[in-house]
Amino acid sequence: MGEAVTNGFTEKFYGSTDGLKLYARHYQPTGGEPDRLPIVCLPGLTRNARDFHEIALLLSGDPLSPRRVIALDYRGRGLSDRDANKANYNLAVECSDVIAACAAFGIDRAIFIGTSRGGLILHLLAAIKPELLAGAVLNDIGPVIEAAGLMAIRDYLNRDRRPQSWSEAVDILKENHGAYFPALGFTDWDGMANAIYREQNGVPVADYDHAIAEQLKAVDFSNPLPDLWPQFESLRSIPLLVIRGENSNLLSRQTTDEMTKRHPRIVQITAKGQGHAPLLHLGGIPETIGRFVSKLS
Repeated sequence: MGEAVTNGFTEKFYGSTDGLKLYARHYQPTGGEPDRLPIVCLPGLTRNARDFHEIALLLSGDPLSPRRVIALDYRGRGLSDRDANKANYNLAVECSDVIAACAAFGIDRAIFIGTSRGGLILHLLAAIKPELLAGAVLNDIGPVIEAAGLMAIRDYLNRDRRPQSWSEAVDILKENHGAYFPALGFTDWDGMANAIYREQNGVPVADYDHAIAEQLKAVDFSNPLPDLWPQFESLRSIPLLVIRGENSNLLSRQTTDEMTKRHPRIVQITAKGQGHAPLLHLGGIPETIGRFVSKLS
């Protein structure tokens, strides 16, 4: 559907298999070999491509190994169409949309970075279309989700308080997440607000279909949450980097330890002073991701 040039990336709209208009950011490599494997970035539950702006600029502009970076807005998030059928906000449909994005960009093999929900989608993608994955980065997500962490997400996404200014948006984020993210400074909180909210009639509004947050109210936490260990087995054939927030309440150390036991080519790091989910451009995370992807072709 064409691309529009903006600051550091081009914007592209493409179609889903059921007719929605979906959005992606495309960061072109600054010099170097154009035929390196691209990187595809998959955001969290209610998040969007803006979460990856800083890390995408770093990876596409890497002086030794620059490569294309594509960051997606799932349906119902960011600049992608909202879905009239709210039941389509599920992992299987979103996985299909990721496959459609790869087709739209002419990608038959890539390195994927999946934050939270994005990492769950990667578990499915590895099971149904493993040839797409040359390597994967799981950002604070694994085959087991801690119920306490998901309940916390449910609660803060469904709170009634809405910001009336950008400064209040930052204050709300600090109230919700500050205890888990002591590593963040003012610029980081401001950047997070601009990634999560968009301006509408002069007021910041959360940039996603609220039906996605409503779905969490229906989760029965009296029963164990289903796990994705069978799908995780499909990731064993590719190099895997796992980033866990030091203060994460969604991905436990027990789970990452078990992932390490089960995966023969896993690298695991901790994002100091961060919770769920770590900002990927802070600390030594960009260098770790850069080293990881540079070993792939």
